[in-house]
Amino acid sequence: MNKKQSRVQDLVICALFSALIAIGAFLQITIPVQPMPMHFTLQYYFSILAGFLLGGKRGLLSVLIYLLIGLVGIPVFASGGGPAYLIRPTFGFLLGFAFNSGAIGYLCERWLPKKGWQYLIIATVGYALYYLCGMIYFYVISNYVIDVPVGWGLVFINCFVITAVPDYLLCIFGALTAYKLVPIVRKNILK
Repeated sequence: MNKKQSRVQDLVICALFSALIAIGAFLQITIPVQPMPMHFTLQYYFSILAGFLLGGKRGLLSVLIYLLIGLVGIPVFASGGGPAYLIRPTFGFLLGFAFNSGAIGYLCERWLPKKGWQYLIIATVGYALYYLCGMIYFYVISNYVIDVPVGWGLVFINCFVITAVPDYLLCIFGALTAYKLVPIVRKNILK
């Protein structure tokens, strides 16, 4: 395969994962918390798979494409789309998908995991970055941009306690899925 074909293949694969993340936005359960409701979706699961299956650069690129599509106004986020999403406290979790996917892909490429527990450790690092990004963004936007004062205790309850267990179950499921699929994908698709 020449360089041009390789780039086209990369773009197609990244676009496919961007589409999967977008589809995951519409498979949701809404959690009514203040100042804005949170949506528990399958986007996180697909961002995990993007990192594991595509690697650091392509996984990150697939999430960035998804974010760009949403920010220009195409309604691919759980509550629509558009640049106003940047001032929603929960947008940090969408940014967290990028950190999650990029870190997982980077670690997977460096560590070359062979066992399921190794995939879970890598996914857990992504999970921590996802929550760290989401919670910090939630706090900053709430307190300094939209002027809805929230303390770290409320951020911890609204942004972690309520969703941590279901998201970690997705993290485990993503690691197990990757454990089965990564060898196949790397051998047959991403040569």
